[in-house]
Parts: sequence; structure tokens; C-alpha cells
Amino acid sequence: MVKFKYFSVLVLFVVALSSCKKDSDNADKQITDFIQKNNINAVKDGSGLYYQIIKPGSGSFTYPSNTQITIKYEGRLLNGNVFDNGGGKEQTFYLSQLIEGWKIGIPKIQKGGEIRLIIPPSLGYGDRAAGSIPANSVLDFTISLNNVQ
Repeated sequence: MVKFKYFSVLVLFVVALSSCKKDSDNADKQITDFIQKNNINAVKDGSGLYYQIIKPGSGSFTYPSNTQITIKYEGRLLNGNVFDNGGGKEQTFYLSQLIEGWKIGIPKIQKGGEIRLIIPPSLGYGDRAAGSIPANSVLDFTISLNNVQ
């Protein structure tokens, strides 16, 4: 009986991992197709994030854990639907409180820089919906970094 329980747990674990791998592969295919179709010159980070530095900005800020950013941004789904633009105004956030894709991508630029982040679900909201963003969505953000401190 104990062997059966361990075997059952092992099978569930393997099924869960293979499901995550399929979701990850599907998101990566969606992203690469989107990038190719729209002729975006993006780079893939080791995390799975795709990014395009539009303007690098200037300075040498190192982004400690309590970094506060002031940005203007627009977030879209891959179908082009805008789900958030911060009301078209500058917004200030602590970087540590944002989605993982932003935590990885924003430090790639400096003050005055602009970056496009194409974020797989695993670095965004994952398998949960967030407002008008459906579960398992790839997110496409353009972010202008106006200040960092």
C-alpha cells in the first residue's frame, strides 16, 4: 500500500511537470511566432523573457532590492488589445512588488531608457486571470523609465 502511494505521487508529479513543459513550449512558440510576424528584434533572456531595448538610457544604476521606478507604460495582449496603460500618466512602483518579467527586464535599461518586454505567463500572471488579462496570457509591454531611485 505504501509503494502504491509513493507511485501515485510520483505519477502525479511527472504529469504536472509535463503539463508545465507543454504550457511553456506553447507560450514560447506564441512569442516566437509573434516576434517573427511583427519583425521585432528581440533577445531571449535565460529566464524565458524576450526583450527589445529601444533606448538604453544613461547612468549606471544597479537596482537594489528597494528600487523605486517611475515609468510610463502600455500593456497589450498578443492580439493587440491594450489592457493597461497607467491612465497615460507616469506611475511609481517598487520594482520588488511587480511581476517577475518586469523585475528581470527593467534593470536592463537605465533612466531615460525604453524597453519592450514580451513576457511568458510563467513570468507574468501564470494560470490565473488578472482583471481583463486572461489566464496563461503572454504580455507585451512597452515601458519608458523616467526615473529610478
